[in-house]
Amino acid sequence: MTITREKQADNWALEYIRSRKQYVKDSYARIASIREKWILRNRYFYGRLSAFLKFIIEPGSSAVIFRSELGQLFDNLELSRAVGVDICEKMVAEAGRKRPGIEFRCADPEDVALKGEFDNIVFYSLGDIVDIEKAFLNTASFSGSGTRLIVINYNYLWRPFVYLAEKLGLKVPQPTQNWLNIPVLENLLHISGYEIVKKYYQVLFPFNVPLVSWFMNGVVAKLPLVKKLCFLQILVARKAAAAQSPVREYKVSVIIPCKNEKGNVEDAVLRIPEMGSGTEIIFCDDKSTDGTAEEVKRCMEKYPERDIRLVAGPGICKAKNVWTGFDAATGDILMILDADLTVIPEELPYFYGAIAGGAGEFINGSRMVYPMQKEAMRPLNIIGNKFFSAAFSYLLGQNLTDTLCGTKVLWRKDWPRVKRLLGSWGITDRWGDYELIFGAAKLHLRIVEVPVHYLERTYGETKMTKRFQNGLIMLRMCFAALKKFKFV
Repeated sequence: MTITREKQADNWALEYIRSRKQYVKDSYARIASIREKWILRNRYFYGRLSAFLKFIIEPGSSAVIFRSELGQLFDNLELSRAVGVDICEKMVAEAGRKRPGIEFRCADPEDVALKGEFDNIVFYSLGDIVDIEKAFLNTASFSGSGTRLIVINYNYLWRPFVYLAEKLGLKVPQPTQNWLNIPVLENLLHISGYEIVKKYYQVLFPFNVPLVSWFMNGVVAKLPLVKKLCFLQILVARKAAAAQSPVREYKVSVIIPCKNEKGNVEDAVLRIPEMGSGTEIIFCDDKSTDGTAEEVKRCMEKYPERDIRLVAGPGICKAKNVWTGFDAATGDILMILDADLTVIPEELPYFYGAIAGGAGEFINGSRMVYPMQKEAMRPLNIIGNKFFSAAFSYLLGQNLTDTLCGTKVLWRKDWPRVKRLLGSWGITDRWGDYELIFGAAKLHLRIVEVPVHYLERTYGETKMTKRFQNGLIMLRMCFAALKKFKFV
């Protein structure tokens, strides 16, 4: 039985995704009538961006621009075919009126259907795209081997200044933005089948002051270290050769460690998609007292078409519960899905595509790219997670933005190698996240991240308590990694 997003109209998690898209659309609809005024007020900035696009995009080629707004970025381009795509109907209508020679479409970049191949695919803004990976993957239907994907990103270091400018009325307000930087974008392009050709950094001083603007943007902005502070980060990418090869089908084992999660069992069964050549769902019940095991058995009888198994956990900690599931699994690919379903099961196919397609050998989920739902994670947890992610990125030599996301994926053939390293880091990891990350890094597996949407728990209570105590444990893990990876 294949379960797809389209078949689950009543799914509350997918309803959140839809509501997020509607929030973005409504935000732009509110500013559509004044957007041209703001573009004119900042004509120097948009002129710089438009001129730079002209430098990148070859005259006579074709281009589609996502988040095209009023079509202002087309003005200096000499194109044989020009298509603008925006999610706001008012923006599209106004753009068509002002620039009648260009084809404008009102659609989501994640699922828009375009005919033919384009030489250039431009993403003007990724900050409010709800599912960036899906948008990148969707370009495969209208791109070829010679297509160049051009991604324009706004440096997140400028975010405090942008926020202040909006509050002071110096900048048009925008919806809540995704958290993006160069490493995150490189990772997103990589797992979507693209490789970076070149990076550009533009506009250090976005205001028009004679001589000062020329000096800051034409001279200072080109200096090796200073350029990283520029407002615009522009990536040019091409399809990777591996992305053009067919992906072999593999069997998947989804490991669900659970303790007192009875109310989430059936939801998990209904929402986990079938992937590859088959998907087994292994519930590892860690001595629950609320009837979780009985609920799993009921679902096994109710849904015989699903490959559901129940494994008894040792009742010690989450890590050992997961290891029990790994040992019992029969699939080629091992996936961990926390039973609270705060990482939505519908996004597991992205993890499958990343590992089966060869983008990485150890796939780590990241909750730190897309805006979270309300109280899904406390502010102190976010700060701590970012700190430890930065620390481990340095220690392990591979970029990580979220070390504690429970959704992690690896090949079953690599599990015995990782298992041999368990307990060798000088400290007990009750959650298992660091044991897996350390093991993958020690074995020199290619670690990549898949951004996920992180939602609030709807049943049961969080097991992640004692934040300060856990923070001290993670700090000790940092020192353990420092000794193992740096002092060698």
